[in-house]
Amino acid sequence: MLYREAGQFKASFAEDMQIFPIRQDRIAMVLLLAFAFLGVPLFASEYWFSAILIPFLIFALASLGLNILTGYCGQLSLGTAAFMAVGAYAAYNFQLRVEGIPILVSFALAGFTAAAVGVLFGLPSLRIKGFYLAVATLAAQFFIVWCLTKFPWLSNNSSSGVISTQKIRILGIAFDSPAAKYLLVLTIVTLMALAAKNLARSTTGRAWMAVRDMDVAAQVIGIPLMHTKLTAFAVSSFYCGVAGALYAFCYLGSVEPDGFSLDLSFRILFMVIIGGVGTVLGSFLGAAFILLLPILLDTTLLPTAHALGLPFSNATVSHIQTMVFGALIMFFLIVEPHGLARLWQITKEKLRLWPFPH
Repeated sequence: MLYREAGQFKASFAEDMQIFPIRQDRIAMVLLLAFAFLGVPLFASEYWFSAILIPFLIFALASLGLNILTGYCGQLSLGTAAFMAVGAYAAYNFQLRVEGIPILVSFALAGFTAAAVGVLFGLPSLRIKGFYLAVATLAAQFFIVWCLTKFPWLSNNSSSGVISTQKIRILGIAFDSPAAKYLLVLTIVTLMALAAKNLARSTTGRAWMAVRDMDVAAQVIGIPLMHTKLTAFAVSSFYCGVAGALYAFCYLGSVEPDGFSLDLSFRILFMVIIGGVGTVLGSFLGAAFILLLPILLDTTLLPTAHALGLPFSNATVSHIQTMVFGALIMFFLIVEPHGLARLWQITKEKLRLWPFPH
């Protein structure tokens, strides 16, 4: 009922190819963005900005970058955290060594630096794929972290490789409060998410999906495999590089090479799998699930155990949290392998026919 398109006529090809062709989706998106930009800063506390909202947006952007590569182009990668590290350290060095460079330009150049590195490590995809490609990208994870540790110039001669990011100033305005950083991250993530959704509907996006479905058939119909795969690696790494720069400047403020570990790459991969492979919405849903569920379990398990009189320590609660988290992941993958985005799509299909049975 809520999503019926009756009476919504499209008189041109441009109207039919809109990012949100259904009027209800456009209204919902405008309301959601209005609430995110205007409502959240009025009610959220500093804890919500610093510990929940900002990392959620940054991880959603990194997950979107991996989703472009894995979900849309079918190239498996385990080096997402490494490309985030390239973006973080590149933005830091641009700010440090280029006098007067705007911070947003540093973020963009950090993304392009990560894209160049991503293309370099994406070259093996021209000859191998699947598990073997994942192992090849795993080399980037270890090699880049090793470079950041062994070359002190990248961290301004820090012996441990730790960097402390510079202050954020845009047009003379200091973005030093959590609310200001949240609005900056939200603006960048919104623009890049809309660009990714639009890119997925373009010729490039259709070429990615053709390679994902069957690369031999895509090559037969004239799609250049080398250009298509390397473009996916470049765009994906660009998104991860910008996410890494935001991770360092807007979230932590001080990062080290070991912070971009393989564990972080797997967390982002889980976000893509649980949220939904090959969807922009799935990146946000997966990031919310992976990031918010442990916080929810952490705040409810211990009080519940104490209320029931169970002698649980913090370590026991931590182990139970890990078990519950893993069980829920397996449950979602069994019930809906296509992720949370597919559940939302099914819900919309049922709303179209409500109150009639589906």
